[in-house]
Amino acid sequence: MWDEQFESILREHLPFLPADEEIRKDMSLMDAGLDSMGIVELLSKLEAAYDVRFQDEALALETFENAGTLWNTVSGLA
Repeated sequence: MWDEQFESILREHLPFLPADEEIRKDMSLMDAGLDSMGIVELLSKLEAAYDVRFQDEALALETFENAGTLWNTVSGLA
């Protein structure tokens, strides 16, 4: 599905997700604790880690709705 780097970066921004719980592709990132400041930080880390730039159309809340959508966006930019 996605690589360890993505999961590690994403997990850092999900404070409500227990450490032993897996990140499912359809899990709501907002329900797991991702907030607006977290989105900005996550975006920055993902851009640096994958050497990509999120274009305007990818900066919608829908992109950060769940892990699957976010990974599809990142992998599509890479």
